[in-house]
Amino acid sequence: MILEGSQAPSFNLPNQNDEKISSEALSGKPFIIFFYPRDNTSGCTKENIDFNTMKSSFDDLGITLIGVSRDSIKSHDKFATKFELNFSLLADTEEVMCKDYNVLVEKSMYGKKYMGIERSTFLVGKNGEVLKCWHKVKVPGHVEDVLKSAQNLLG
Repeated sequence: MILEGSQAPSFNLPNQNDEKISSEALSGKPFIIFFYPRDNTSGCTKENIDFNTMKSSFDDLGITLIGVSRDSIKSHDKFATKFELNFSLLADTEEVMCKDYNVLVEKSMYGKKYMGIERSTFLVGKNGEVLKCWHKVKVPGHVEDVLKSAQNLLG
């Protein structure tokens, strides 16, 4: 599990525009990575819209927002276009970043077990240090909590 105070794992993945987004390119800037299970599902849509709605407040703190799921570039493109999302959605189709951030967990639906993304958010500081982690995220009020923590830690 990624702990507060540890170095954030590096990444280099394509976003919905098929542009590579890397931790190296973000060096010296704070960023938020939020992992969500799937495009176009109710909770994930709400979470992405909430981040998008509050994006200017994160921008004011110099924070880059990054969403991550295992969906394809094409899926992310349709999702971002449909909901006018103004931040990168990384396509972790090979689960590399999900494994590095340890957000894949065993889930169960209708008695069938499978591996899925546990909704998680990480606030990473300018030096690449994980400043705050949220695991087993519940969507209502989450983005407001993340913003408040970011303001306290970086504001």
